[in-house]
Amino acid sequence: MINPLNWFRPSKMAPNRSALGQPMAHMTWGSSSVGRSVTKTGVFLKKQLWLHPIIATVLLAALAFGVRRSIETTMKASLRSQLETLLSVEIAMLENWYKTQTSNAASLANDLQVREGIYAILAAEEGGAAGAPAPPSAELQKQLQKRISPALSNHNYVAYFVADKSRKIVSSSNPELLGRSEIPEYEPFIARALEGEAMVSAPFASVVTMKDEFGTMRTGVPTMFVCAPVRDPSFEVVAVLALRVRPELEFTRIMQLGRFGESGETYAINKAGLMVSNSRFDESLILLGLVPDQPHAHSILNVQIRDPQGDMTGGYLPKQRRSELPLTRPAAAATSGTSGIDMQGYRDYRGVVSVGTWKWLPKYDIGVITEVDVAEAFHPLTILRWTFWSLYALLGISSVAIFIFTVMVARLRREAQKAEIEAQQLGQYTLERKLGAGAMGVVYKGHHSMLRRPTAIKMLDLDKVNDASIQRFEREVQITCQLNHPNTVAIYDYGRTPQGVFYYAMEYLDGINLQALVEKYGPQSEARVTHILTQICGSLYEAHSLGLVHRDIKPANIMLNRRGGESDVVKVLDFGLVKALDEQKQAGMTAANSLTGTPLYMAPEAIQAPNSVDARSDLYAVGAAGYFLLTGRPVFEAGSIVELCQQHIDTVPVPPSQRLGKPVSSELEHALLACLEKSRAKRPATARDLAILLARCPTAHQWTQDEADAWWGRHERSQTQTSAPAAAGARTSNQVFDRTVITAHPEEE
Repeated sequence: MINPLNWFRPSKMAPNRSALGQPMAHMTWGSSSVGRSVTKTGVFLKKQLWLHPIIATVLLAALAFGVRRSIETTMKASLRSQLETLLSVEIAMLENWYKTQTSNAASLANDLQVREGIYAILAAEEGGAAGAPAPPSAELQKQLQKRISPALSNHNYVAYFVADKSRKIVSSSNPELLGRSEIPEYEPFIARALEGEAMVSAPFASVVTMKDEFGTMRTGVPTMFVCAPVRDPSFEVVAVLALRVRPELEFTRIMQLGRFGESGETYAINKAGLMVSNSRFDESLILLGLVPDQPHAHSILNVQIRDPQGDMTGGYLPKQRRSELPLTRPAAAATSGTSGIDMQGYRDYRGVVSVGTWKWLPKYDIGVITEVDVAEAFHPLTILRWTFWSLYALLGISSVAIFIFTVMVARLRREAQKAEIEAQQLGQYTLERKLGAGAMGVVYKGHHSMLRRPTAIKMLDLDKVNDASIQRFEREVQITCQLNHPNTVAIYDYGRTPQGVFYYAMEYLDGINLQALVEKYGPQSEARVTHILTQICGSLYEAHSLGLVHRDIKPANIMLNRRGGESDVVKVLDFGLVKALDEQKQAGMTAANSLTGTPLYMAPEAIQAPNSVDARSDLYAVGAAGYFLLTGRPVFEAGSIVELCQQHIDTVPVPPSQRLGKPVSSELEHALLACLEKSRAKRPATARDLAILLARCPTAHQWTQDEADAWWGRHERSQTQTSAPAAAGARTSNQVFDRTVITAHPEEE
């Protein structure tokens, strides 16, 4: 029976090379220790490439769902904080206003002239009741009004009255109130004032005729009083002074400050659930029938905060009278004396689903509610949901298309590339063995088919081929091939095979990098350090002269070799992080403001402003590398990347002589510490200037070729036994192509 999955499996490999009499490769693309170590699932997925788009779709969908949930949670938390903050600010302003009003009333009630006027009226009232003199004359009323009028004018009070201990109004700017007592609307605040407390009443409808805000005389005008006790010389409360406040002047305006967006508002309610400040939707409420259709009608004292059981703005008509409907959730909670917040959604007094927060103020006998329509509050979430659902649909469609192209195209191309590498022939180069792998590519040792010259060949990793990686790969070659200094690794060739494998060939190095040199053989002599650093300066001076900054100078990127019959020849590697100072178009090749380089050798400006690095930043790294060579330890050591970077920014390096515990020539120590200056202006201006400083060292020319040959003669055999040329080459090549980006790989290589 034919298995359809066999159509998508890779074809059988070529016949065994040993059977054909050809030498076996030490390591191939398709057979490696890494490949043998992957799980069966991984192997299956590598073979069945058509599953990748499906897996990608599922993963992206899961990721999108997680991102959406995260954004929703963040937005809800932000909205919750915004609502709570706004309510707190509104209440703080309201309480501050209340304090100001009570202070004004108490001050006026304690005014000597006002008290004397009230005492006179009270005395006349008592005398009249006993059958003595007549009741308070109009003259006494005028005198008191004259004494109170300036305060009324100064503080925007529009009327006043005085009530005695029996709650009878004995004086008032409104004649209708004179002689009246036990008015239900006045009772709560008069009673509290007689107990010695200055307070502000909640807004209520006037019980006498008075002018409204438009000058019309009528009853039911929204009004509120601030009152204070009047005390006799023995500090006993003998009367109450009440000053009328127009709610629309300040109280309602404070509430209106809580409006935000298109539907957010803050309003106040009384114990009965009646709105005692104006709604921002007055015109709409008139159309909905919640506010009388009369000239200058407002929602204050006209709208009960009840749930109509449906969205009236969408055409819903309540099935019950307004008085029979339940209070909205915030109103019900607030009038019961509790505070809270609801982010799940509830119907407001218009029936619109809203979210809000509320608080009851028992001292003032009102509740304050801040709310906003859900449609507006979570409008970005609605867009987000539609966006993600659209993405899910597109991912599904894309997965089908990718399935077809993956099966028909990717499998064939992949196998062609593998076959080319398995054949150990890459253009004019014959591959011998794999040396290592880096961030972007794999390195083989090989040789030119005709020249037979040992060569390191770097190929772009087939799993990472895309436009960006190709551009970086090509840029690395183009930059490095501009450099022809003998101490810079040389590029021989660059190309792309017909099967799409990108590669370039460079000189093969089988020496030892400075990191391994110190780790294996310890700190180096002053003479050798000076010799090595001088050669590094030569390589960097050429690069800097072309406007290039290396940006990742470190011991692991510097090789010591035997080249051309000479020992201790330095080769500077890894120009893949080079920054072209005069080419802004290259700025996009590296993430903006990312810290690119190796933390142990990074200049302060490379940490603080990565885009500002220049040639002197490389010299800082040269000084740090020289410090490591001389002392066997890096300039700074820390337990974390953050701490290490901070030390580069503000910690003064310990002098090498102090670190070593023995003398170091002042010239060499000065040269290294000059490179490690925090300010670029204090460092050597160029690599050639640093080379001149090194040339002044007493040991500058003491490391001779004879000494170098003797060292290599002593150590080359042991190095070969413990780290064969192939391994050393692998390490070299691996370091050539390794990149350390702090944000992605915080650990030091």
